[in-house]
Amino acid sequence: MTKLSAETAVASRTRVAGPWQAALLLAGSCMPVMGSVLITPVLPQLSQHFGDAPGAEVLVPMIVAIPALFIAIFAPFAGQIVDRLGRKNLLVISLFAYAVAGTVPAWLDSLTGILVSRAFVGIFEAGIMTVCTTLIVDYFHGERRRNRYLGLQTVATTLGATLFIAIGGAVGSAGWHAPFWIYSLAVVIAVATIFSIWEPSRADSSELHVAAGEKVRVPWKQIALPLVVTLFGGFTFYVMIIEASYLVVGTGVAATATATIGLVAAVASLATAAGALLFPLFARRGPARLVPIAFALQALGMIVVWLVPGLAGVIAGAVIASFGSGVLLPSMVTWVLSRTRFEDRGRVTGWWNAAFFFGQFLTPILMGAITAATGGLTVSVGVVGILAAVVAVAVAVAQRAARPSVVAA
Repeated sequence: MTKLSAETAVASRTRVAGPWQAALLLAGSCMPVMGSVLITPVLPQLSQHFGDAPGAEVLVPMIVAIPALFIAIFAPFAGQIVDRLGRKNLLVISLFAYAVAGTVPAWLDSLTGILVSRAFVGIFEAGIMTVCTTLIVDYFHGERRRNRYLGLQTVATTLGATLFIAIGGAVGSAGWHAPFWIYSLAVVIAVATIFSIWEPSRADSSELHVAAGEKVRVPWKQIALPLVVTLFGGFTFYVMIIEASYLVVGTGVAATATATIGLVAAVASLATAAGALLFPLFARRGPARLVPIAFALQALGMIVVWLVPGLAGVIAGAVIASFGSGVLLPSMVTWVLSRTRFEDRGRVTGWWNAAFFFGQFLTPILMGAITAATGGLTVSVGVVGILAAVVAVAVAVAQRAARPSVVAA
């Protein structure tokens, strides 16, 4: 090791992350959420503007959905870069590039051009989300501290989604181009990141490390089951977010009663945040118990929506299911990342993001298919609830079966 690299390693070990670094990483984590929800209020305007374009009825909704698909595709590649080339540089470059790609539609009038720019938004979101989650685990040592910030990551993204929808709606009154300028906020986070975020030391003795001479590989045996569960969890997490407004209208509330619809969505969002805020209190039970419990809460809430008629059933079910979602997300992250080693953490985080965001991308597709098969939205939500209950039992059984082998090892 050269003198310079040795000094850098020592300096990085003596630096301790605090609230400011946490705030930057949480703000960065909100960028992929902003990418998904900011422009949803102007989708009707976009549909009207591009109504004569071939395939507009499918392509306009893809403006919202396509970033999640590209996060799923490119997050594993971002994880490779994180482990091989470092964290900070990828985060800074991704934030600046996200700001550029995100604002491009503000001066475009081509549906194809907008869709291409949105694909690039998803690529850069993959880098942002992978690095932010990896750095949270890198910076905040100790199970309680790490769980606290992973829970706060869910709180920030959940409340951020609600805030960005409101901002997008307000700014969208100036026309559908206007909300795209808000993506330039990523520049502020990027500049702050340059001065306040540092590259973690690979020589930190408090971290788990790959043994000397061992080739760094993705630990598939360790993460295969959590990734499959995360794929399903990404689907169930977004069911209530996407379908809540339609469920409210299905109870007889007028589609123009945006105050009522918005109130139900806000209450559900707060329930998700509450579950994530309380996650550190539950975390000592471990993912083996928390993941099944969270799925069980989602199942209960969705079945309530199905079986309890009227608006009261939708509100009660949405609150229960959303609280379960708030517990589920940090539980799944902890399950995957708690035992990762420094040298493979980026790869594992990338694959986790790929699984979760692909589940998000599939949500409207799967819900459309289930609704078509069952003949009603409330019934289809109930079907997803039953599936969530089955997964809760399956995960609990699988974790219990694996426990003896872990002890033996």
